[in-house]
Formats: sequence, structure tokens, C-alpha cells
Amino acid sequence: MKKDIHPKMHSIKVQCVCGFGFDTSSTKKSIEVDICSHCHPFCTGSQKFIDAAGRIEKFEQRYQSKTKKKKTK
Repeated sequence: MKKDIHPKMHSIKVQCVCGFGFDTSSTKKSIEVDICSHCHPFCTGSQKFIDAAGRIEKFEQRYQSKTKKKKTK
């Protein structure tokens, strides 16, 4: 086998922005994630809607206007 071809493994702590972290080994020095199993809506059971531009209301207005046109015909 060839020597010195494999990357070095490090014991690291994976850190989430919510504050949760766990220990693992990786070839990277550190890993930081935006979302983990402790703060993901699917895992926690609390779904959050982020509607910054009012897209849901715009869709509902368009949908309501189409249903009104069909009813009048």
C-alpha cells in the first residue's frame, strides 16, 4: 500500500446554529451547520411558514379571483 495518500482524520464537534453539537471524526477541522435534527421542523413536529414577500396572500388572491370568474359564468 502507498503511504501518506489518505487525508488525516480529526476528532471534531459538529456545531449547529441552534446550539446543539455532537462529536464525530472527519477530515475537516470543524463543521458548522444551519439546521440539525433538533431544530428541523420535520423532526420537531412544529412547522413554520416563512412568508417575507406575502406570496401566500398573492396566491390566495389569484386563486379567489379565478373561482369568482367561474361562478359568474
